[in-house]
Amino acid sequence: MTTAKPRSVLREASHQIIAGGSAGLVEICLMHPLDVIKTRFQIQRGAGDPTSYKSLGDCFRTIFRKEGIFGFYKGILPPILAETPKRAVKFFTFEQYKKLLGLTPLSPGLALSAAGLGSGLTEAVVVNPFEVVKVSLQANRDSFKEVQPSAFAQARHIIKSDGFGLRGLNKGLTSTLGRHGVFNMIYFGFYFNVKDAIPSSSDPTLEFLRKFTVGLLSGTIASCVNIPFDVAKSRIQGPQPVPGEIKYRTCFQTIALVYRGAVMLLVYEYVSGWLQRNW
Repeated sequence: MTTAKPRSVLREASHQIIAGGSAGLVEICLMHPLDVIKTRFQIQRGAGDPTSYKSLGDCFRTIFRKEGIFGFYKGILPPILAETPKRAVKFFTFEQYKKLLGLTPLSPGLALSAAGLGSGLTEAVVVNPFEVVKVSLQANRDSFKEVQPSAFAQARHIIKSDGFGLRGLNKGLTSTLGRHGVFNMIYFGFYFNVKDAIPSSSDPTLEFLRKFTVGLLSGTIASCVNIPFDVAKSRIQGPQPVPGEIKYRTCFQTIALVYRGAVMLLVYEYVSGWLQRNW
């Protein structure tokens, strides 16, 4: 009886790089226009700003009219360059943290979430400089007919102006740690625990649907929970409301500012509506 030869660390890493990088490239090309729209909404200054977008459709039409079709692909090079190491780090370190915690593929409970948290925090350190460059490019509302900085030129500008630290190429690192840590913790924990709880099927189509549905639910729930960290990241890494004045400084301070602003606008709209109806 022969036993399977253990895969080397290098072989495991190469599998993750090829498989994860391929999947990530396709995902980026399909989803980047929505990421540009998401970032524009996250960094706009509010209802009083004349440049604010009124709706998803208005944002889409405005970008297309003023910046052209390539406006939806601003900042795409940094995530493409980051995707291979990002996916490799995500899945490879998840497996390593599982081994470190003494987990097997059948291990249940919070331990899988802990391994996901570790992989997310590691991933965040790798991708944050790319995120800083991407957001700064996506925030540019000029048409592609005008001179646009390349990703490398933008990175050089950020390094020259603010360096590599938490005010420069690693701006918003705490928020990125929160975003990736929370996402991976929920994604991996939910996916593997729920997937193993649902009986597998011998029918390839049904088995694909089982895994796809659980993966979709995992990603959706994880994305909803980590939205505050994602908004904070974009606010910190994007242009500040007043040039030269840093309003968004840290992760939780930014979340608190956005929360207070949302509450203020909500109260104003309800009180204003009540006064117009009754007074």
